[in-house]
Amino acid sequence: MAVFNDEEQQRIRTAVENAEKHTSGQIRVCIEKTCSESVLDRAAKYFHQLDMHKTKLRNGVLIYVAVVDRKFAVIGDAGINKVVPPNFWDDTKDDMLEHFKAGNLVEGIVTGLEITGEHLQKYFPHKKDDSNELPDDIAFMDGN
Repeated sequence: MAVFNDEEQQRIRTAVENAEKHTSGQIRVCIEKTCSESVLDRAAKYFHQLDMHKTKLRNGVLIYVAVVDRKFAVIGDAGINKVVPPNFWDDTKDDMLEHFKAGNLVEGIVTGLEITGEHLQKYFPHKKDDSNELPDDIAFMDGN
């Protein structure tokens, strides 16, 4: 799926790496063209499929974007949801949406990653023995 060129993919990957530098949280970006169900259900499906629920502290975050259908979601795992206030991801989604509306898909995703990293740092600061538990590359899905 050619949604992003190599430079854009590297920019997103670098944003994931930077966001994870100061937190034990694990962040993934998942992209597909269309979303055939509720965007939250679809994001939850891929969260599980990408083994994001298997992190040690259950502190994974998935940024899911269906580019053709123009839908997206930001969801966190049980460890995050236990400690954060309701509507925790709303500001992240609002800032991402501003970029998306302007046609800046990559900028919106990078912004979402930056804010997610800042949020996670407060609740899950980086520790010396932390390891990168999940890949930092974009997960491109074909809509199964």
